Amino acid sequence: MEYVSTRGGAGAIDFEGALFSGYAPDGGLFMPQHIPSLDGDTLRRWSRLSYRELVKELCSLFITAELVPRSKLNDLIDRAFSRFRHKDVVHLSRLKDGLNVLELWHGVTYAFKDLSLSCTGQFLQYFLEKKQKHVTILVGTSGDTGSSAIESVRGQKNMDIFVLLPKGFCTQIQELQMTTIIEDNVHVFAAHGNSDEIDEPIKELFADVDFARKYNLMSLNSVNWSRIMVQIAHHFYAYFHCAPSLDTTPLPVVEIVVPTGGGGNITAGCIAQKMGLPIRLVAVVNSNDIIHRTVQHGDFSLSESVKATLASAMDIQEPYNMERILWLLSGSDSHLTKTLMERFSASKSLKLPEDLHRKLSETLHSCSASDEDIVRAMQRCWKENCYPLCPHSAVAAHYHYLQTDGACLRQKSSCFSFLLSTPRCCLAPASAAKFQDALLRAGLVPQLPPEITALTAMEARSTPLEQGQDWTQTLREWIEATAQRR
Repeated sequence: MEYVSTRGGAGAIDFEGALFSGYAPDGGLFMPQHIPSLDGDTLRRWSRLSYRELVKELCSLFITAELVPRSKLNDLIDRAFSRFRHKDVVHLSRLKDGLNVLELWHGVTYAFKDLSLSCTGQFLQYFLEKKQKHVTILVGTSGDTGSSAIESVRGQKNMDIFVLLPKGFCTQIQELQMTTIIEDNVHVFAAHGNSDEIDEPIKELFADVDFARKYNLMSLNSVNWSRIMVQIAHHFYAYFHCAPSLDTTPLPVVEIVVPTGGGGNITAGCIAQKMGLPIRLVAVVNSNDIIHRTVQHGDFSLSESVKATLASAMDIQEPYNMERILWLLSGSDSHLTKTLMERFSASKSLKLPEDLHRKLSETLHSCSASDEDIVRAMQRCWKENCYPLCPHSAVAAHYHYLQTDGACLRQKSSCFSFLLSTPRCCLAPASAAKFQDALLRAGLVPQLPPEITALTAMEARSTPLEQGQDWTQTLREWIEATAQRR
């Protein structure tokens, strides 16, 4: 299994090379040169596996045994999930009227990113210990990635992590989960800008090839292939637990609704689909709706500004993983992908070619939700189930309610048959406990776990990045100074 850049200008590398990379040297993103195909018998066999076992099977398809022996791979994944609060790692809640919610947030930081980053942290440590190597990790976060990335590498002597958070765009809890980690290898910067703006200095440092090579720069955003790889398991687990039966031919279809920001989870779904999993994917977004506009109209163009919403981790205008999806749907056409992404980079506006847009709209469906939609979905789910949704999960629930209410209108006698005919699973990326302001706005009372309550009394540390300051140069100087102290 080798990995190639979506833009075709970098040589093929193995999993280790992809793991330790951020963007490819040509500005593209790494993808497997070949997507494995699974037959019905394999899917039926896998349907009996736990989430933990599914991750092991999937990772073994993308990581050769020569690089990581299977027994060691299993051990690394077991270690990665050892700090999760739920015995099954993830949990499916079956709620009223066919609302299935897959809880992906039982890790240390109460967010889905703990799943992929805990594994990625173990993979990194495995290779670093073998080669006695040090890396510098750069992460831009819209909310949850930063804390999950920090938890996956905190205290490690062979890794320094530099995290940029958008000051005022995260919740207080999200920010404290980053700034209260006082470790020598953790460096948090509070930038006075939005999520897209904090990505710019990171891209610039990766583009400086000599600097990136000297300090072994890498990323733990979903730019990193390892993140996408682990997230493929969400879709398999959701499918197996929501499909009515796997005894039929062809296998039944399950609709999976994916709250979407940077596009990592929906990219993982597209790969799962390509592998043969019979799923119908729905990308749901908030008012920052570039993916929705792209799916519906082929319009991959920026809005005037990023809108601050209740679903703050999805307040993203430039979903970089869209490049992976376009590459996949174009038949791995790196020349076309490079042309399209360079055009977008230059003008921040792109109209997809008609054929590519058609393939995209056949692969993905989409929906956007306003803050009012989010609040209503949170209120309804609580009223009907006494179940609290985070605002990101509520974007998915909003789509579900649109579908079920529409079905009831079309079939006034009953919408039960409709719900059975198309099982649906909504991915829940975070615990409601992390979003007190959204809960209060919905008229709900936040129930905070003790680990989150304790954050407000802990020492916090971060470095401000002000508007007008050269963020790239500041980061460069910090990385150089940190390396000199080692």
